[in-house]
Amino acid sequence: MEKKEDPNCISAEVDNNNTPKDEIHELLQTLEQQTNWDGRPLVKYDGFWLTVLSFRSILSTQKYFKAKDSDVILASFPKSGTTWLKALTFSIVNRNVYTIDQNPLLTCNPHTLVPSLEHHLYSLQENPNLQHIPSPRIFSTHMPLSILHDSIRDSECKIIYICRSPLDVFISSRHFWLENKIGKDAVPLELDEAFDRFCEGIHSSGPFWDHMLGYWNAHLKNPEKVLFLKYEDLKQDITFYIKKIAEFMGYPFTEEEEKQGLIDEIAKLCSFENLKNLEVNKNGDIRGVLKNSSFFRKGKVGDWTNYLTPDMAERIKKIMESKFGGCGLIFKI
Repeated sequence: MEKKEDPNCISAEVDNNNTPKDEIHELLQTLEQQTNWDGRPLVKYDGFWLTVLSFRSILSTQKYFKAKDSDVILASFPKSGTTWLKALTFSIVNRNVYTIDQNPLLTCNPHTLVPSLEHHLYSLQENPNLQHIPSPRIFSTHMPLSILHDSIRDSECKIIYICRSPLDVFISSRHFWLENKIGKDAVPLELDEAFDRFCEGIHSSGPFWDHMLGYWNAHLKNPEKVLFLKYEDLKQDITFYIKKIAEFMGYPFTEEEEKQGLIDEIAKLCSFENLKNLEVNKNGDIRGVLKNSSFFRKGKVGDWTNYLTPDMAERIKKIMESKFGGCGLIFKI
């Protein structure tokens, strides 16, 4: 049976102009390479470890993407609350387009409604035509700030960055990639060895400290341009942060909307429990690779305590003190 694409899912107009594979191959030969704990090959580019699988699309994004002033870029370190942030921003911006009971989130995974630049749009085509997407265009990325196209930094577009305790990131990422095994023949490293790699910064989008610091410093420099969020803060007071996100994007809630309880309705719709239990997120996959259900494991703060030792936590704490010391970026452990 032919699979039909949901009309609400964003796609790019096809352009089959692909980067010659030999050019990418030649570049890869000049760069340092490693292997991620799950077997995915990594390449070091501009100081960060990127998966070889997404390297071409990252270069295409960096070369061709042109931001509009009305764009919203959702940036994140992997497994830090990206899915939740996509659901929230989509619902906030489109609250006058769809009622809560008509919201496409009820039938679409958040990742199909807010596409990733490097893992979706620019992985399908080298230079996709994105002009047909209505404003405000919302895109996501796991790319470090320094690798983003200049137009994102130089335009009036907004960047919302979300991160999370590195300990919970490590555990969430481990479960996610064990469930969505890319290298079918690869033998994943044991937890202790994988943790060593993580602490050395040798992991996808790593080192985590440089990824976070790039956006943190940009936020400190221009808070009107970059909104910096922590997953733990959203879990503690989602109402406050829904209002904050809405105001930052230029879509503040009216007094009447607040009285009607619209903020609470959006919070409930986008809650982990609600999204996890929707049929669309229990079944199916994204592009035949990532299981929809794998994006909704636990969503808990502090789940790392069920897997990591106090000594491991202390090791991460010392890394953060060394890398973040004095800049104001703090995670509770």
